[in-house]
Order: sequence, then C-alpha cells, then structure tokens
Amino acid sequence: MKNKKVIVIGAGVAGLASAIRLQHAGFNVEVYEKESMPGGKMHQITKDGFTFDLGPSIVMMPELYREVFELTGRNPDDYIPMERIDPMYNVFFGNTPEDRYQISSDLIQLIDEIEAISDKDAAGFITYLNKIYQRFQIAKDHFIQRPFRHPWQFFTPKTLWNGLKLRTLGNADNFIKKYIKDERLRQMISFQTLYIGISPYNGPSLYTIIPMIEMLYGVWFIKGGMYTMATSMEKLFLELGGTIHYNSPVEKVIIEKKKATGIKLENLEINADYVVCNADFPYAMKNLIQDIKAKGKYTDEKIDKMKYSCSCFIMYLGMNKKYDEVSNVHNFFFSENLKETMDDIFTGKRLEDPAFYTYIGSKMDPLLAPEGKDGIYVLVPVSDLSTAQYSWGDETIAYYREKVFEKLDEIDEFKGIKDEVISETYMTPLDFESKFNAYNGACFGLRPTLSQSNHLRPQSKAKNCENLYFTGSSTHPGAGVPIVLLSAKIATEELLKDDRELVYGEDGVHA
Repeated sequence: MKNKKVIVIGAGVAGLASAIRLQHAGFNVEVYEKESMPGGKMHQITKDGFTFDLGPSIVMMPELYREVFELTGRNPDDYIPMERIDPMYNVFFGNTPEDRYQISSDLIQLIDEIEAISDKDAAGFITYLNKIYQRFQIAKDHFIQRPFRHPWQFFTPKTLWNGLKLRTLGNADNFIKKYIKDERLRQMISFQTLYIGISPYNGPSLYTIIPMIEMLYGVWFIKGGMYTMATSMEKLFLELGGTIHYNSPVEKVIIEKKKATGIKLENLEINADYVVCNADFPYAMKNLIQDIKAKGKYTDEKIDKMKYSCSCFIMYLGMNKKYDEVSNVHNFFFSENLKETMDDIFTGKRLEDPAFYTYIGSKMDPLLAPEGKDGIYVLVPVSDLSTAQYSWGDETIAYYREKVFEKLDEIDEFKGIKDEVISETYMTPLDFESKFNAYNGACFGLRPTLSQSNHLRPQSKAKNCENLYFTGSSTHPGAGVPIVLLSAKIATEELLKDDRELVYGEDGVHA
C-alpha cells in the first residue's frame, strides 16, 4: 500500500520536528518553506565574518531537543553537541559590585548569592522552588503535554481539580512576592516570563516555572549556536527520505467538503492526505484558510481582537575586539523601574529606559566571529505592531540603538562599545512580520493569558476541517523552543490518532 502524503507548511522548529516525526512514522512528508533556509525564527544572520542566531539563543530543557533525534534511533550528540553553561547568566542593575549578580544553576552557589542579599529571602526562595516545582509536575502531566481536542476534555473532574491546584489567577510577580521580599531578587526570578512574550506583572503566576526550570535543570549551548538545531533537524529529515521545498510560499490550504486536500502555491496546486501548518496560527487563519466554514470561530475580526505577545528589536553587532572581561555568554540589563518598562511595552509606549539582553555566542564558539573579535546580539523587548503608539523606521531604530549604547557604556566591561562596532544588522517588529509571517510582528505569537491558554488556545487539530493540523507558538501549549517542540509532538500524535481511526475505525477494527 502506498504511503500517505503529508504536507508541512513552514520549516520552523515545530514544522521540522513534525516532519521528522511523521516521516519516521511512515508517511511521505514534504515541507514547503517561504524562506531559503530552515529554522523560521531559529534563523541565522551572517555578515562581515560574524555569525549570529537570529532569534532564540538560550537552550532550556535539552531533553526535548534530544528527543527529536532519539526517536529515530540517532545519537543527538552527533547532531547537536551541547555544553552546559554555569553560571547561567549575569544580571546588571548598574555598574557597582552591589548592582551585579551571577545566577548559577548550582544550588550551593545560588543560595550563597541569595543569602548575600537576604537570609530570609533565601528561605523564601527555597519555599518558592518547592511550591512551583509541585505545580510544574501537575502542569506537565495534565496540561502541557496533552491536547484539548474537545472542550469537555478540559472540563472533567480530574482536570478541573488539577487546574485548581495550579492556582493560576495571580500574576508572576505577586506569586513570588509571597516568598521573596527583595525587589531586585523578585525581578531576577520573574523576568523570564518575557521568554514567552508576557509581562511578569500581569502574566499568570504559573509561568514562574520558567526560572525554576533554569535553576534546577540548567541552560545549555549548542556548538555553532541555535541554528545548528535547525540545520540538524533538516539534515535528519532528509536522511529519513523527506523533501523540503525552499523559496516556496504557500498561498492557501485547499479545502474541499470540510477536508484539507493540499496546498496552493503561486502557480501550482499540490495534493496531500494531510496538511500540517507551522505558519503562525493568526496569520494562517487570516490568509491561508480562506474557506469561511473552516475558520470556525477564528474569523478575521476574532483574530484582530486577540491579545498578542510583545515583539523584539534585535541588534547584531560585529565588534572590533574580544570581550574577555565579560564573564558570561548571557547578560541581562534591567531598567531602574522594571514595572514601568513592562507596562510601557504592553501599552504601546516608546521606552524611556529599556531593559534588554545581550548574547555573545562567540565566547562559547570562536568560529562565530573573526579571530580576535566578538559578535554581540542585543535583544530589546518592545510593543507588538498592533499595540505600539509609534512607527518603526530609521528614527526609531536610531533611538533604541542610542538607548542601548548609553546603558552599556555605563558598564565597565562594555565601556566605549559604540566606538568598537564595525558591523551592524537589525531586526524590527516589521521584519518579524514580513519575513516570518509573525502576526502583528509578535515574536512569540498569541499572548499566553488565561483566556488564551490550554483549551482556550488554538489546538493542534483544526476544529472545523478534517485532515488539517496546526503547530507552533500560537497553538497549545505555547511559545518557547522546548514548548513548540512539544506542540509538534502533540500535533503529530493527533494526526496519527486520526489516521489509525480512519484505517481501523474508532473501535480498533479494520475499516
């Protein structure tokens, strides 16, 4: 019997992971990607001898990265060699010794650092870890790794009981405030909600599992940078016999009689038994799903009214020196008033005192920069395009560029940074929108509010169209590389379930 054909739209992280899983399961899988290279936002920028990861840069939960290779019988070390980073990152509130902290995943070192701030807060920190770890186990077992194909799957006594245990109604900052009183320490533990595009001051308290995962399981670096994960998934998929078509933007999903039957490119229609869409869900619903009935509740008006994550302004700086005095690859620079900065991001104001993150990948892998030089990646969280009360152009880029250099120049290790720049490239919210179809330029997709999470978030299996599945950061379970890898796992399991029922029937008897 001829193997069934699956088309995957988009060679982003979740698209490639879905393609690998389905090809390994025996389907003939073809990926169609609008760009000329794999990875989606896990892209790469090269200029003047410098190499930068375009988007994601921090590896958490490495077992989920490795699982993609292990399920096919491969040794992940042959594809994505990893090294643990410890201390994980530096935090700067200013330039004095009292204004800077090293955050370690070695609990002995971490407790020493916290005790130096406050003994009472050290005790509270241990209580926080205990509380959030219990919630993490509940979320992992009952919510993060399972689909909600039907609403009733959420509204079962067991699921509702476990949902109550998660205590999601408070925000991240208030949850941590119960156990930790020092404001700086709270900020160092709660800011990671920005990894999924939401503020710690209004994001659900559950997302304080992110710093817990860092502190208990560590962060890692993949040789060659994050783009190695993308190219290695591409390599594995091709080894399994899959096919990738680059420079092939999809114009629409072909839907006939409430069933996806293929895709349409500019001058070509391609049939398939199943379609997996890794394009950003809001973009896909507005542009690729043109059948009104197949949209279901996700009308154009509904998509416009949904809440979106923040966006990013990213600077890729080639430097005319090595920054050996900077002790870590990852560095976070906080605002004097972080809450005001977060509020301004999510109300659309141009930031007077931006907080930002720097990543110097060439400290771990010298091949990412010319000899004797470093590349510095700077990420500034900013408003998405639907929220921003200002427009992006040369003036806005120059404004944020100057703000970043002003703050870095106050830090001894980065003194005079502006004069050392020999190469510059930027990504703005407009670029994320145009290059990656990120709706409203929101880098992390739909904002993970309570009303846009779990069963209320777009699901893997299309509600109003058979043989169509979605994956990526705007779908359940959410954003962040490890989580979108889980979304790929959920989507493929949903497809496999439907395919088995088609062949054998729901009762397991051959149809």
